[in-house]
Amino acid sequence: MGPMTTEATPDEASGQTTHQIRSLTVLPAQREDVELHTADGLTLVGDLSLPADSEPSATLLTFHPLPTHGGFMDSHVYRKAAWRLPALANLAVLRFNTRGTSSPRGTSEGTFDGGDAERYDVAAAIELAEFRGLPRPWLVGWSFGTELVLKHGADPSIEGAILLSPPLHRATDEDLDRWAAFGKPLVVLVPELDDYLRPDEARKRFARIPQAEVIGVDGAKHLWVGEPAVARALNEIVAHVLPDHPLPLPTHWDGPLGDS
Repeated sequence: MGPMTTEATPDEASGQTTHQIRSLTVLPAQREDVELHTADGLTLVGDLSLPADSEPSATLLTFHPLPTHGGFMDSHVYRKAAWRLPALANLAVLRFNTRGTSSPRGTSEGTFDGGDAERYDVAAAIELAEFRGLPRPWLVGWSFGTELVLKHGADPSIEGAILLSPPLHRATDEDLDRWAAFGKPLVVLVPELDDYLRPDEARKRFARIPQAEVIGVDGAKHLWVGEPAVARALNEIVAHVLPDHPLPLPTHWDGPLGDS
């Protein structure tokens, strides 16, 4: 797919074209297909998006929603993160399909295991970041991906984790207590209108983790549909991963676009 956008207007002062950032806008980045190799012998497919002209300031390792209900590496918040954040926030973004999951990139080996054997998938993502020397890795889980982060993500090499729409179906109090003892930052973004866990209940459940910051997001739903919801999620991610970065993120881009 080539670059897509709308409402491009010339900037007379610079001679460049200004593009409003829309749902299909792809900004410049270095993009490459990657493979992750698990300790139980599987190859998982993914892609890595890096800033086009500089070393990344930090890294997002993303874990997608439930593959048995349509979740995969291209789930829209992560696709937009990979298309935008290398350019807008100097972040590296790793997306990949957990075991048995398919997307246009391909199909990861293995079969869905409900979050148990996926422990090896989480470890493989962290190991890829270490192998590539990607700086300051943060785990970002969405829905089922939050369960993987809470159950298997407390690795000493990470900076912290950000959860989008955690259902807390598979993660137990024991998992939450492990994160409390782990001590690294945990940011929990809970949509006001979530189908599974809403902000008040989330604050009660995550009270077991003293360092957890639960943020209720007004008007948002579990799937973060719509540009305002996506923009809020991406701005919150950048605010916590790069506290000194100017916010809100730009809504327009001056200059050429990238390729997805």
